[in-house]
Amino acid sequence: MTSNPGPLDRGLYALFSRHAESTRHDQDRRYFRGTAFKMDFDFYLARIYGLSWGVFVLTVIVSATVVGTVPATGIPRSVLTSFEAWSLSRVYVALASGTLLGLIGKRLVLLGGRGYLKWIRTVRRENIEQTLPGAVRYLRTLAAGSDDQRTLLRKVAEQETYGETAVGFRRALNHAALTGNLDSGLRRVARDTPSEDLLAPFLLKFGEHASQGGDALSGYLRMESRMLSHRQARSRQRSSDFLELIAEMFVVLLVLPALLVIILTVMAVLSPSLSQTISTPVGSISLRSVLVYGSAIFVLWIGIGTSWLIGTLRPPDLVDPAYRRPEGILATLDSASINPISAGIVMTPITLVVVVVCAVAGYNIVNVLLIGYVTIGIPVGIVSTRRARRDDAKDHEMRDFVHAVAGHVSLGRPFDAAVTRVARDVDLGPLQPDVNALAFNLGLLTTADSDESDVRTAALDRFVDRVGTSLTEQTIGLVTGALDVGSDIDDVFETLQTEIGRLYHEKRALRSTMAVYVAVGWTTAVLIVGIMIAVNSYVIDSFTQLASVSGMNAGVAINPDAIQPERDRFQFYVVTQSTMLACGWFAGTARRGKYEALLHSALLVGAAYAVFSGTGMI
Repeated sequence: MTSNPGPLDRGLYALFSRHAESTRHDQDRRYFRGTAFKMDFDFYLARIYGLSWGVFVLTVIVSATVVGTVPATGIPRSVLTSFEAWSLSRVYVALASGTLLGLIGKRLVLLGGRGYLKWIRTVRRENIEQTLPGAVRYLRTLAAGSDDQRTLLRKVAEQETYGETAVGFRRALNHAALTGNLDSGLRRVARDTPSEDLLAPFLLKFGEHASQGGDALSGYLRMESRMLSHRQARSRQRSSDFLELIAEMFVVLLVLPALLVIILTVMAVLSPSLSQTISTPVGSISLRSVLVYGSAIFVLWIGIGTSWLIGTLRPPDLVDPAYRRPEGILATLDSASINPISAGIVMTPITLVVVVVCAVAGYNIVNVLLIGYVTIGIPVGIVSTRRARRDDAKDHEMRDFVHAVAGHVSLGRPFDAAVTRVARDVDLGPLQPDVNALAFNLGLLTTADSDESDVRTAALDRFVDRVGTSLTEQTIGLVTGALDVGSDIDDVFETLQTEIGRLYHEKRALRSTMAVYVAVGWTTAVLIVGIMIAVNSYVIDSFTQLASVSGMNAGVAINPDAIQPERDRFQFYVVTQSTMLACGWFAGTARRGKYEALLHSALLVGAAYAVFSGTGMI
């Protein structure tokens, strides 16, 4: 049961908990088991039913009110004649239509509750499939120093870098703490996990081999890590192939709206119906304008959708770290040059001032918003890029640092002495201050009242925090856990060298692959700008002259009001800037992530504004 349920939860549970026993929710219960929600299924379902009834009541009230207040003059005559004494039957029609719409809304909420469970379950399964291979390799290293199941699982569970795999291990350990039986916890997680073909069989076989002894467990983990690595490589190849398809579709879907706008401009000259206005609650607008601005919105959705797809296809262990805002105003200002979040906070008031100045100066709303976007996007993006390059340099030096320490360890030096020697003798560039701090903290092992294991763990944890890259978190975490369980230090660093080499190679290969999609995004943007400028410079001017000729010659069948250069150029500009945003989001997300997407889109928007302003198009 949900811990400390509130009055609302208790009331909903009393009203709707009986639905949880219905067979029609068996599938929902199975989905719920794979979500790791900290509540019972009965409470979740009661909330969904309560929300559905709330939507039903609200929809009935609103719909019935709208239908009941429609004036008779706004109802088609055919409808009026179908009812005798409309004033008497209006109430019944309003209630009937409101009830129908309410039932539809209620049903959609129930379907949405199921869809949400399914989506969460799918996300967790994908995360497990991406993080399990690394977790198994970590277990393999730990198994060299200990065959205690709980110790091995706890070390993995403590590493946040293993995502949902670590969550599954923690759930197994928590269940084992309650029941005193780890095998029961493993079976329960295997039953509930959304990864039925990977994590579930792994947990069951892990418990089986662990009961047979350390050698059997080490052999199983060695074989399983190889199989999972091969599976992960095939999965990434499929993702790469899918990205190629996304890039091709992206180009087509962005070029089509631009061509549609050009075609509409030509057709408006020959088809007066495109210039007819449509009445809307906010005013009148032509059919052509609806199609043009609809194309701009479509382009933005394409950019958002493709960026989201790219983000989901990127391996979680190769994604740039999530930045955190420092506490305090002074710390935020001090970190503005290296932390994108701090830079965004600092630039926000400046951006607001620029937006107000542009609005007072008479810029239209589109340019005011775009200039504000560029004002905040470029500085924040530049800070993110500088930070990413610094992190890349640290990752490069981290590989050299690990190899250098491994060389000293293989000669028989203790770990802390090896780190001190490397910090003194090897130039590690941007990583040097962090390594010096690590050597100093490890030097505290010489104090008599210090616990060696605790001091080493604390020093390595602080080192990971200072460096702040995902590569460091994964590799140094392996050292910390392995040394804690008593693994042989030579074996640990041999495994560590292999692991850091593999991770660094995968990161570089991913960046090289993604560079192609960055080029696709920028090339598409340049192509669209070129097409729009050419059309604005030649086609619109030509049709303007032709329309003026038609006004003097009644025999020419051209609508003289179809071409309005200022309006048409603005519509071309809006579609072009929508394309710049979409291309920038696509290219930046492919490059590094959301902050790079902000930079690329802001640069493209600024470039398009400069080109259109320089050519006199806006």
